[in-house]
Amino acid sequence: MDPGEKERSTVASATRVVSVVTAYWLLSMAMVFLNKHLFSSENAALNVPLLITWIQCLISAVLSWLCLLASSACCPQTSIHWLGISAEVRASCSVHNLRKVLPLSLCFVAMVTFNNLCIKYVTVSFYTFIRPLATLFNIFFVYFILGEVTSLRAILCCAGIIVGFLLGVDQEDRQGTLSWIGLFYGIASCMFAALNGVYTARVLPHVDKSAMKLTLCNNLNACLLFFPLISLRGEMRTVLSVPFSENVAFWTSVAVSGVLGWSVAVVTGLQVLVTSPLTHNISGTAKSCFQTVVAVIWLTEMKRFLWWISSFIVLFGSLLYSIVRFHEMKEKSVHRKEARKTSFEETAV
Repeated sequence: MDPGEKERSTVASATRVVSVVTAYWLLSMAMVFLNKHLFSSENAALNVPLLITWIQCLISAVLSWLCLLASSACCPQTSIHWLGISAEVRASCSVHNLRKVLPLSLCFVAMVTFNNLCIKYVTVSFYTFIRPLATLFNIFFVYFILGEVTSLRAILCCAGIIVGFLLGVDQEDRQGTLSWIGLFYGIASCMFAALNGVYTARVLPHVDKSAMKLTLCNNLNACLLFFPLISLRGEMRTVLSVPFSENVAFWTSVAVSGVLGWSVAVVTGLQVLVTSPLTHNISGTAKSCFQTVVAVIWLTEMKRFLWWISSFIVLFGSLLYSIVRFHEMKEKSVHRKEARKTSFEETAV
């Protein structure tokens, strides 16, 4: 490869990385702020959080289905089309697959429900404090479900998350902006987010390790699981009691949030693909910092010095944990390769 071609390749690669990371930041922050607008009791035109979440899941399922159809259409030799639905999509939506994905779907429904209820009651800036708690629950569930032990170095990083979180809660309470019910929903959301991550690893092999197939099955199950919850809260009656024409802007925002939610999932996968898991975590931490500053400025919130210190401790602890875990996984990978090489050499002898 000549120097000019190598330089063009480097520029193209850098442009792709910058584009994907920028898209992740913009879409992710837009999703958080739009959800805050939709679920906030002050701004919401209708108090129907579960129905909104159901619509978001339905849109994600439809978009995933369309992507799988488009993929099959581009490679017709690998699929048999029947009534416009490819064999690949029908296999993905089989009762067997939906049943295998069900435990993950239960965690997913609980996670998104509590997450949306959390953002309904807490400020966007404080929402950033709560999310890293999923790391603590992840350590717990990975040990008791998968039997994996987390290193002392990683646990020490989590100590920083706990200290920063408790200091942040204290500062939020002193300012009179703390919602205890919102805090409870946030902690519950983090717990189910950790479970969601554990079960995702377990379920992926049942859908050929395809993230798009998993998204389709997961959101189809979620759409079914949300129905009884929506009925119990009487949200459908609330919607039917108000003419659609009076809330066109509201329902348009709901539809946009569904597209945004699916787009964030896709661009998250792309960011990991074009960079690395560590870079993705660093990008997520940096995005959280920026999102906190934007939320404070845009919503004209007044925060004390200790509040900012606690925010830094939480995010810095999360970043350190990501770096430590990345290096540990890299070391394990090297050891596995060496063990396989030794085993091969012994077999050859």
